[in-house]
Amino acid sequence: MPIKYHGNALEILLKQCYTTSYCQRSIRRRAFASTTAAADINNDEVSNIAVLGGGITGLASAFYLSKELPNARITLYEGSSRLGGWLHSKQINVGDGQVVFEQGPRTLRPSIPNGLVTLELVRQLDLIDEVLTTSKDSFAAQNRFLYYPDHLVRMPGPGTSIWQIILMLLGEPVFKGVLPGCLGEPLKERRPSNLQDESVGSFLSRRFGSPIADNIVSAVLHGIYAGDVYQLSVKSLLPKMWFFEGQESSVAEGLLKSWSEGAQPTPPEDMIVLEDLRKKLFDSESKPMPGVERLQEIQKSSVFTFKKGIGQLADRLESVLEANPNVQIKKDTRVDSLSLVQDEADPQIQVTPVSNKTSSFEPHNHTFTHVISTLSGKTLNAITQPTNSLSPLAVTPAVTVMVVNLFYSNPSLLPVHGFGYLLPRSLPFDQNPERALGVVFDSDATIGQDNVPGTKVTVMLGGHWWDGWDSYPDEEEGAYMAKAILARHLRIGEEPNVVRVGLQKECIPQYTVGHSDRMRETSAMLESKFKGRLRVAGNSYTGVGLNDCVRAARDVAMGLVRGERKTGLEAFVGEEKWVKQDPRKTLEWWHGTKS
Repeated sequence: MPIKYHGNALEILLKQCYTTSYCQRSIRRRAFASTTAAADINNDEVSNIAVLGGGITGLASAFYLSKELPNARITLYEGSSRLGGWLHSKQINVGDGQVVFEQGPRTLRPSIPNGLVTLELVRQLDLIDEVLTTSKDSFAAQNRFLYYPDHLVRMPGPGTSIWQIILMLLGEPVFKGVLPGCLGEPLKERRPSNLQDESVGSFLSRRFGSPIADNIVSAVLHGIYAGDVYQLSVKSLLPKMWFFEGQESSVAEGLLKSWSEGAQPTPPEDMIVLEDLRKKLFDSESKPMPGVERLQEIQKSSVFTFKKGIGQLADRLESVLEANPNVQIKKDTRVDSLSLVQDEADPQIQVTPVSNKTSSFEPHNHTFTHVISTLSGKTLNAITQPTNSLSPLAVTPAVTVMVVNLFYSNPSLLPVHGFGYLLPRSLPFDQNPERALGVVFDSDATIGQDNVPGTKVTVMLGGHWWDGWDSYPDEEEGAYMAKAILARHLRIGEEPNVVRVGLQKECIPQYTVGHSDRMRETSAMLESKFKGRLRVAGNSYTGVGLNDCVRAARDVAMGLVRGERKTGLEAFVGEEKWVKQDPRKTLEWWHGTKS
């Protein structure tokens, strides 16, 4: 019995980072100090809104605002010539057909609640018929690998029996020391009361031993954050494990208590979002609205995407916003400065946009009743006036990732089938001199997207390994490095038919130790210096995943509409709380079940 329990504990730990929304949502949220006392904004005052940044968060923010405040004027500023940010899908002609290459995210998890927020957006945009799903019994859902020390290792997951897990723990070098670490975790002392945060690597090494941090979780974080397990914050990335250690005598005891009680610690605002979704998706008689039954089918899948790639979501948002006469989109227009216009009765935000198209363009100041910034934290701090008005944001680093898409006409190249594999920090250098993060088997992960047979893979390079670099590999070097990785690890020696290389500079913010404290401090600065007129959302703050960004866009827009939130960072403010909920009862309305 004890072995069975601790084996399952390992599987749950992996799922927290790999297959559930905890790591994707990232932030342990807090109860609002007050949701009614802050409701001091009249909708009539929210008449002229600027949205800074045209990535997925900016597009979704503008969309939600246009729906909830149909009479408000909305101006969206984007510094580049295209919208969508890191969502970048491209259809490539190959022979008589086409393949889709993704330079950013490629699939979405229909997790609850954030994935459900995205699905509701898909329904509103009339994109349901464009969705492609990957079932939970597919190779991509069942088979996920690490590469260590010189071969692929299938990780515990769906379809893995307890006996298979035990054999893996005892036989694979990547798991050496993991079983003793899990068995001994309940005997470890609880953290000191004055320890406010620490790195994921430090926490896991302290509770479970270093092998699980170095060999397993470091690889998982390579796949999500492209980050260093010894720099990223455990309080932000593994909030429930941090909570369990603080509340109980051990993580294992917290997990066991949750199982025995049939209730999971849940952020209170997640319950508010779920109730909002229930009202939108079901009528007063609990009957599903049009399209909801299809959403329920999608939510049962492992992951989903779109027929033309994830970028189709951004494209549809752009087209819907362009058709709205109250929305103005200004591409190639960056915001050079942003400041509060001091007026006790009616404070406003002054924005100075600058065109990138012509040097003869003379900037003019524009004033808005409210501004939502979806820019990176560093960029926002750089443009706010006075200088460094939001100084805690200046220390949020971001990593650069090179993405190499490769397509081979041979459909039988892969030695195994699954979602792909990740590379841990402990991998010997001679097995990863290119400093790759992982490889995605796109042919398995997004079946039905391409109309020509073949093998499609994506190699991700760099991330925290490239921190401090002044220059990066060019496209030719990137292609060479990716092919070298595939040859060494998968024995693929063929030349690809098509290669596409993209360098995504500073694309993933890093929630390093102290992130939650810095966000709390930033929230106070936004409140005091910008009087609730400037709010933030995006991957610098409450989660780096696409679902996180859509959820943040919805939250900041609805907060503005309802007058409940003044900065977008209230999740970091006030007393830290969890509410215990039985997931089955909480989601009866969604699954159509009664307990």
